[in-house]
Parts: sequence; structure tokens; C-alpha cells
Amino acid sequence: MQSFPLEIPSYPRLWAGSYSYPERDTKADALEIAQYAERRGVNVLVEIDVPGHALSWGVCYPDLWPSAECQEPLDVSKEFTFKISLRFSSSGLSIWGGGDEVNTSCWTNTPRIIEWLGGGVAQKVVAAGMRCIVSNQEKWYLDHLDVPWQKFYMNEPLTNISTPEQQKLVIGGEVCMWGESIDASDIEQTIWPRAAAAAERLWTPLDKLAKDPRQATGRLARFRCLLNQSGVAVAPVAGPGRTAPLGPGSCYKQ
Repeated sequence: MQSFPLEIPSYPRLWAGSYSYPERDTKADALEIAQYAERRGVNVLVEIDVPGHALSWGVCYPDLWPSAECQEPLDVSKEFTFKISLRFSSSGLSIWGGGDEVNTSCWTNTPRIIEWLGGGVAQKVVAAGMRCIVSNQEKWYLDHLDVPWQKFYMNEPLTNISTPEQQKLVIGGEVCMWGESIDASDIEQTIWPRAAAAAERLWTPLDKLAKDPRQATGRLARFRCLLNQSGVAVAPVAGPGRTAPLGPGSCYKQ
């Protein structure tokens, strides 16, 4: 977060990292938004991104930074970083720990962080007995238009998590639609059909998954056509994200 505008009673100094005093949100503000949405059948989930986009956390808690000279991302080798994050979780806030747009140069130049990092984040989370929702920038970010649906399909959340007990702690996955390159004119075809490929990956048992994404092409094409017939603007299956049809032909072949 370039700004931390939200009032957190357990860590009241955090919102000193807001852009300015008027650009802050109190607990009452947050409650008003949640209640407004609830009356309309919408559940609001407050998501706080870590360890990137968190420069503002260190304005009053500089121990969260790797060093005074290297202030982002958060120092994941320190217990305090996890203490404050877990306190958010216990308050009903969602902590996004997927490593969104993390410049790791601070980490790779800090020996204690190099030693701490070791294997993958999801592996460490479940090894510690905690549940997690998996996502990753290179495979499940929908705003990366060069990533085709085949890579969405083959991205396995349980990579290097082999024990059944730890696999059960991976409770799901998330594809992410960031707003830098979309608006109302193109959001649907940016999301679909690639999000559907990830969805099949997530709800299908490992032993039932297609080993080759070409085996899923027909199902995805039929789903794409069904959505188009329902008025949802879905991009063709052939080609990368948000592409136009390659030529004339059946909806089921595009």
C-alpha cells in the first residue's frame, strides 16, 4: 500500500502512513460501507496486501522495513511482521500474502531474509499449520494479457505440497483482476475464459485433471459460447487474453 488510510485500533499508529489526515477511513466509515453493501446482498471483504505495496506500514513502525535505506517490501524474516498481519486476520480483515508486484532486491541484499526465505511461500504457510489461498503473479494475474488460458489451467496450487494433511490446508486459489488495463468496455473478455480454466483446475481432484490442457479445450469453448449466448462478452479460446477471433467460423472453434 502506498497509503494506509484505515483505522486499526490494535495498531493505532498505522494510519500515520495515509496520504493526509482528511484521506483516512475510521472504523465507523468501514462499518458504514459494510452495512450499505449488506443491505444489497454484497459481502465486503477488506483485503490488505503484503509484503509488497506496504511502504506506508513503516512510517510509524520502521522495524517492518528490511532497513532504513531499503524500505519495501516488508521484512518477512521478523516475527513482528507476522504478529501484526495475524492481528489483522483475527479482526476479520483478509491478508493478501501472495507477493503481488514484489521487488525482491531488498530481500536478496539482506542476509537474514535470504536465510529465512528458503522454499515457496505456500509451502511455508501450510508447514506452519496455517490455511492459505494460493495465487501467483506470473500465472493467475488476468491483467497479464500475454498469459494464455493453458497456463492458467496448468498452474498447480499444490506444487511441492505432498502430504495430505498439508494439502487440506490449501483451501482454494484466486485469479486476480487488477484495474490498470481495464474499464467497463473490456473487463468481461479480460476475465473470461481464462478464469474458467483456473476454476476447473481448482475444483477438480488431482487424479482427475487433464494432463494436457488441450483435453480441456472443448469444454472451455462450450462454456465460452454459453456465456456469449447469455450476453457475457467472453474472449475466444484461441489466442492470449482479450484477443479477437482469428477469423470467421463457429463459436466452438474460435
